[in-house]
Amino acid sequence: MKAVWPLMALTLFLASCERNIDIPLQDVTPKLVVEATIENGTAPLVYLSKSQAYFSQLDATTLDNSFVHNAEVYVSDGSVTHRLKEFTVPVSAGINVYYYSNDPADPVPGFTGQLNHSYSLRVVTEGEEYTAVTTIPGITKRIDSMYWKPAGGNAPANKVVLMLKLTDPPGFGDYTRYYTRQNSQPFYPGLTSVFDDQIVDNSTYEVPVERGVDRNADRGENYSFFDRGDTVTLKLSNIDKATFDFWRTMEFNYASVGNPFSTPTKVLGNISNGALGYFGGYASQYRTLIIPR
Repeated sequence: MKAVWPLMALTLFLASCERNIDIPLQDVTPKLVVEATIENGTAPLVYLSKSQAYFSQLDATTLDNSFVHNAEVYVSDGSVTHRLKEFTVPVSAGINVYYYSNDPADPVPGFTGQLNHSYSLRVVTEGEEYTAVTTIPGITKRIDSMYWKPAGGNAPANKVVLMLKLTDPPGFGDYTRYYTRQNSQPFYPGLTSVFDDQIVDNSTYEVPVERGVDRNADRGENYSFFDRGDTVTLKLSNIDKATFDFWRTMEFNYASVGNPFSTPTKVLGNISNGALGYFGGYASQYRTLIIPR
């Protein structure tokens, strides 16, 4: 019993030393948030919004009001520069999504993304200018085959694992991001959707592919599997280093939310002048697989 008293005394001493620490949270001026992409064969797509305070009450109206309107948005391929037009898409009663893209009424047709091309973005809004550059690389990682196998384990009998056989070319720097589409649903990225080739460089390898997920929906216990009878489409995109770094750090932050033991990580964007977000180029290829019942 004697050994217990020093431990109890130490516990009481430490408890008596506890202090309440109040950290004053300062009001921060909202920043421009940019989500801009250009993909081979498609028009540039730019979403502009304003950041929200950490403890803001987010609802559909707040998000609708966060979009930035009437900005000057330009995309250039180095020889031709186009000003993009703002479009409105209704998503529910009184709620819209706004984006900037090619103007079909412009007498000079807007361009679409091409492999192995670099592009620059310029945004002017509220007297400030923001810029970024990106590259659509070549499609270097080859999809050799896509197949499925039973999930096994404790998963239900109708669940299957999507498998991919890939060949990575020699030379480091082949960064990729993937998405999957289940039947007629939209394309969703995986929870961990970006990869480099540090381990698989200059090799042919097989890898399971988790189903892409809507991060705003309940995923469920077997979220990573597909079902027998599904039609699955895979979108695999080569990306440049800046796009890889943005999504790598963004997904790490998403996975660590609420974990007091995680290491804080800054999301690495590529927009100038203190704006948040990124401008990314995607070199995409697609494969579809029908899984029998």
